[in-house]
Amino acid sequence: MQTRLASRSREVVIGPEHPFVVIGERINPTGRKVLQEELKAGDLSRVEADAIAQAGAGAAVLDVNAGIPGIDEAALLTQLVELVSSVTEVPLSIDSATPVALEAALAAYEGKALVNSTTGEARHLEQVLPLVAKHGAAVIGMANDERGISMDPQVRLEAARTIVERAEGLGIAREDVLIDPLAMTVGADAKSGVVFLEAARMIRDDLGVNLICGASNSSFGLPGRHAVTAAFLALGMTAGLTCAIANPLETEVRRTVLAADLLLGRDDYAMRWIANFRAEQAAAEAAPTG
Repeated sequence: MQTRLASRSREVVIGPEHPFVVIGERINPTGRKVLQEELKAGDLSRVEADAIAQAGAGAAVLDVNAGIPGIDEAALLTQLVELVSSVTEVPLSIDSATPVALEAALAAYEGKALVNSTTGEARHLEQVLPLVAKHGAAVIGMANDERGISMDPQVRLEAARTIVERAEGLGIAREDVLIDPLAMTVGADAKSGVVFLEAARMIRDDLGVNLICGASNSSFGLPGRHAVTAAFLALGMTAGLTCAIANPLETEVRRTVLAADLLLGRDDYAMRWIANFRAEQAAAEAAPTG
């Protein structure tokens, strides 16, 4: 199963036979008060810097979110999509819960975008999937429905199946539906990681789709978050996870993904692992001392 995303000049392929794809998470004002205030003031410099830094750190796709209360989300999201597309070559994940904003941003995007996201709830499917079909995009489907977020992996599988079937009914190919088995914080429920992994395996085996998640959700509220997130990603990759929304600037996360790719046979002759090691070594040697 291969999901193809594209910008004006670059294509990214997501699939179990390909290197794991990190989708940069930082262009999102949620929980970032400084970024929120800058965006309200029309200052996009941090967005530009974050886009360039994440792409430089290995993010193959960038998530773009403009969800700020009281702002014209459609206008801002379109502006951010155009800006990020102008300073990087990577494809974009357009992240909004507002259909009007999604419509505007998708219309402005040059390429094949990833829409983040819908759920299995009928209302969400009716709002989002027609936009995905109209613009030839791919979509993230979160494995919950009107029953809420279940701790039963079977229920998550059923929600995922509903999303895939409804998408196919609108002409959206199965390979263009990425399912999120729902990463939840293990700090609140120690079983949430186990449930995620079981749901991921079931969805992979039953539906054959690519799997995605918001990786940092797993470590929310915990000290030493980077280590927990990195371990979660490595375990998820063995259960069928082929991409994740994460922070590529976190060294521990970046190294763990590269190491897992190497151990899972997705890095011939360890070329990517060695290249990253040498790049980090060169950066450390060039850094000022004292």
